[in-house]
Amino acid sequence: MEGTENHPDGTALEDRMLAETVCSALAAAGLGIAAVTAYRKRFLAAARIAAYALVPAGLVLTGVVAWASDIVFRPTVWAGFGVLALAWALFATTRAVERRSLGKAGEGDGAAGKAGRQGRSGKQGKAPRAARGSAAQGAVAPAASAPSLGQSAARPKPAADDDFSDIEAILKKHGI
Repeated sequence: MEGTENHPDGTALEDRMLAETVCSALAAAGLGIAAVTAYRKRFLAAARIAAYALVPAGLVLTGVVAWASDIVFRPTVWAGFGVLALAWALFATTRAVERRSLGKAGEGDGAAGKAGRQGRSGKQGKAPRAARGSAAQGAVAPAASAPSLGQSAARPKPAADDDFSDIEAILKKHGI
């Protein structure tokens, strides 16, 4: 095939040329916009636009674009990303299942929870994160004292049949 010669570093010239052309066009367009901005006497903005416009040209000259285009246009690299995504999905799924099963196991009585945390040797080990959280759910925080502004005591307390009863039930359920 014509035009598919490989560069000594193994990249196809067509892929590199396409990426370098796009970067050069971006740099030229950005410098044009910077020139128009400078013409309008906005020199600080023009300098900032010129700086952004020179980044793609610098990436081409340093070889970063050739390296990136080598990664983007190879199917084996994308297969590697797919394998990494699969590994991450499996890891996340197993963590979610583990947390869910530990959360259900921690709802039992204290003796069963302690027996489940013992290792093969019978020694008491570290409790799993969910089990430690369930033990702390029984603890009650001390009540905060009322502010001493004087007017806080004059405020009427809400009625017991208010809409806050369901919120209180949710907070009690979570041990808050």
